[in-house]
Amino acid sequence: MAHSLLVLAALVALLSVPCLLALAIFADVAIEQVEQALWRTVARWRSRREAARLARSTGLKPSHRLLRRHVESDDAPAGPPFEQLAADLRRLARQRTEVAPRSPVWFAAVHRAYDGRLVLACRELEIPEYLDDLEGVDLEIERLRVEGLLQAAGLRLVVADTDRRPDLR
Repeated sequence: MAHSLLVLAALVALLSVPCLLALAIFADVAIEQVEQALWRTVARWRSRREAARLARSTGLKPSHRLLRRHVESDDAPAGPPFEQLAADLRRLARQRTEVAPRSPVWFAAVHRAYDGRLVLACRELEIPEYLDDLEGVDLEIERLRVEGLLQAAGLRLVVADTDRRPDLR
């Protein structure tokens, strides 16, 4: 009886020790994957919460976020495709963060082009904007407001953080 229990214990040890060793070795990978999944879930939740808060503060309803293109005739589109607008906005946003060694004329041209694309995107999504009417600090504030509304509507823009690393949102 004691001999059979000893043999059984040896078999269990032989079968379970490699599994326990593998679990100990690869536990950090599993923990890291779970942690990343949790961070993504929290980031999605925060993004949705911020979008809902922004929608409440601006009075926009979800129907205003839908892409509605008003075409006058069947042949000519109202403007460039929305995907092209989004790509242009991302490209110009990146260029806005890289303007330090460039000339002031280039800096102003990038800002004008960026504002023009923001206006087109706002018209497509029927978001009110006042970029053409403002200048200086008021224009910067309006630009931030419009970027927030576009992000709340689902348009991902490139934003530079304090370390000057682009971050897709």
